[in-house]
Amino acid sequence: MLESYLRERLKEQDILIMSHIVLGYPSFEKCFEIIEAMVKGGVDLMELQIPFSEPIADGPVILRANQTALKNGVTVQACLDFAQEVAHIFGIPFLIMTYYNILLKYGIKRFIAEMSKKNLRGAIIPDLPPEEGEEYLSDMQDQDLSPIFILSPTTSDARMAYIASLARGFIYCVARKGVTGADTDFSRALTEYLARCRRATSLPLAVGFGVKEKADIDFLKGKADIAIIGTQMIRMVENEGVGVVEGFVRGLR
Repeated sequence: MLESYLRERLKEQDILIMSHIVLGYPSFEKCFEIIEAMVKGGVDLMELQIPFSEPIADGPVILRANQTALKNGVTVQACLDFAQEVAHIFGIPFLIMTYYNILLKYGIKRFIAEMSKKNLRGAIIPDLPPEEGEEYLSDMQDQDLSPIFILSPTTSDARMAYIASLARGFIYCVARKGVTGADTDFSRALTEYLARCRRATSLPLAVGFGVKEKADIDFLKGKADIAIIGTQMIRMVENEGVGVVEGFVRGLR
């Protein structure tokens, strides 16, 4: 189980690092190199984004990566097959991140069965309201996969408790309103929000949206269990190349 893995890792690290990659961007060959560098650098788990034409939770950097991958002909099946390859080679958990229309088009039960067969550990589907996820949740439970749900600073305490009751593995806490990639204010307000999240669930808390550097991760220690780095990693690869990735990840500790 994903949660068990995270609990064991947290005995060794005061905070874990989850990275993010858009599959097929800039190519599957480059994706493999980036993943290999991230793993060597010490990431603890990774979300693999299947490109979608309207990734509503994502800012301009990840949006552009989605659009480029689709323009290059990346398919859902190619992404799942690539995910199977890296899940077999590298000894960390991999999750799928995508949007619900991908599952609907592919077939929800079939998609989830494929995730299980390919040794993936769970999924983050940001545009799926839990009230509409009965089939998804049932199939995820049948395959012993973790449905990762999202909390935000505007989520009420009552809704936090409801969402947490359906989640498995960990809870994704977005650090602010808006989309990925913009600046986040690491301040008292974020501390208070994460304390509310902690009261709502016993699952590990992961924080994303605006985590860019070691100072951000140091701020999150003791408040969250996982720091999520996405946009910043893509920016670095675009600007400086894959060669900087391993050292960057090591420096986050």
